[in-house]
Amino acid sequence: MKGDKLKVGDQAPNFKLPDADGKLYSLSSYRGKSPVVIYFYPKADTPGCTKQACGIRDEWKKFEEAGIPVFGISVDSIEDLKKFREKYSLNFPLLSDEKKEVTKTYGVLNLLGFASRVTFIVDKEGKIAHIIDKVDVNTHAKEVYELASKLK
Repeated sequence: MKGDKLKVGDQAPNFKLPDADGKLYSLSSYRGKSPVVIYFYPKADTPGCTKQACGIRDEWKKFEEAGIPVFGISVDSIEDLKKFREKYSLNFPLLSDEKKEVTKTYGVLNLLGFASRVTFIVDKEGKIAHIIDKVDVNTHAKEVYELASKLK
């Protein structure tokens, strides 16, 4: 992986990235308000990434009721994210890091130029509370909800 490996307790690097509609999201806008789930995934509309995203979609009501934002980040284009979102009725922001800057800053850019499947759970103060780098796409949504909801 390229970039420095982040650790639990590190300040989560801020980012400003567009979603599938071009709307910009910034991590710093949630500081002091709520924990945030940031999950990096390799490629939209591939089997593991689809299962992971659909898991978040299916559990979204819990995240929404708890006020916990979830962002899926990949190096896919906005157009690819829009198709992915529409195909699977995804109801949370998928962010495009086409320039690979955020993926690199978080230390999850792999040698093939894609994001590795790693999830960061950031606390209200903007510090990394949990890093999940051995992601089970079948249980990912429930696992991150349990961890993030304890930070409320």
